[in-house]
Amino acid sequence: MQAASFTLTKFVNKIQGPPSFFSYLHPRPHFPRFKVTFAPNSLILSFTHSLIVTFTFLGTGTSQGVPIIGCSCEVCVSTDPRDQRLRTSLLVSHEGRNVVIDAGPDFRQQMLRAGVKRLDAVVLTHEHNDHIIGLDDVRPFNFLQDRHMPLYGTTSVLAEVKQRFAYIFAKNPYPGAPMIDPVEISKETPFEVAEIPFTPIEVMHGGLPVLGFRIGDFAYITDMKTISDAEKSKLDGVRTLVLNALHLEWHHSHLNLEEALDFIETIKPEQAWLTHISHRMGLQKLRSKQLPNGVGLAWDGMVVGQDGLFIG
Repeated sequence: MQAASFTLTKFVNKIQGPPSFFSYLHPRPHFPRFKVTFAPNSLILSFTHSLIVTFTFLGTGTSQGVPIIGCSCEVCVSTDPRDQRLRTSLLVSHEGRNVVIDAGPDFRQQMLRAGVKRLDAVVLTHEHNDHIIGLDDVRPFNFLQDRHMPLYGTTSVLAEVKQRFAYIFAKNPYPGAPMIDPVEISKETPFEVAEIPFTPIEVMHGGLPVLGFRIGDFAYITDMKTISDAEKSKLDGVRTLVLNALHLEWHHSHLNLEEALDFIETIKPEQAWLTHISHRMGLQKLRSKQLPNGVGLAWDGMVVGQDGLFIG
């Protein structure tokens, strides 16, 4: 099944000429007007009227989480809950509907901790285990909602999911196995989930393509090391940027803190939050004081609005 594209997308693809702006009113009357920037290879949606979306950081840690098993560094033994990080994931909520970006090994715990009783879809950034291996735990939502769970990912990501969770996609799956409905997406085409429009942004995680997502004036990028100019242009005008920053040292496939701050300076959001954080970043209370104004270390359970401001 392919992701449904906006009528708008089909219209914009026919337009030739330089990038421009125009307004479009979505057919559903309750859906806000949004401004569209279009170019031959990209389409960016940003809202001109308010869309009330909240973002909950379900996890802000790197692939091993924090604390790390067997580690007794000052971060791993810290009693500050902000230093305790599950694997990176984000909950996007709008009018009682919920979408999760990435479902790693802590997915079950994250759903329980956040009190999520309805889940409309899972969107995947890429296929590494710390972002997908918790997918078996969509089962309670299958039972509660009596339907398959839409799972959005690129062709290559969904192929990996089908290989690692072969029992889910068997011709005669075991009774009680998760029920998942794969939906293919790509960096070229915006899509809608639970009435929330997503603009994919491709970044490179070493040699692996990863999708970040722009939702109105909020952008979420994890596992980035590099980005092309064309994809970077999709971030023009974002008010809030969530970006990975692993630790202080150079890493072959992740931004370190210095690189993340340099990238934030080029985008110039009003607020930036750092995620996918290692224990080697240091204590939250100390590192936070060393960051520029408008940049903070996200922590598990933190809730922000589309303007990036702290809600809870």
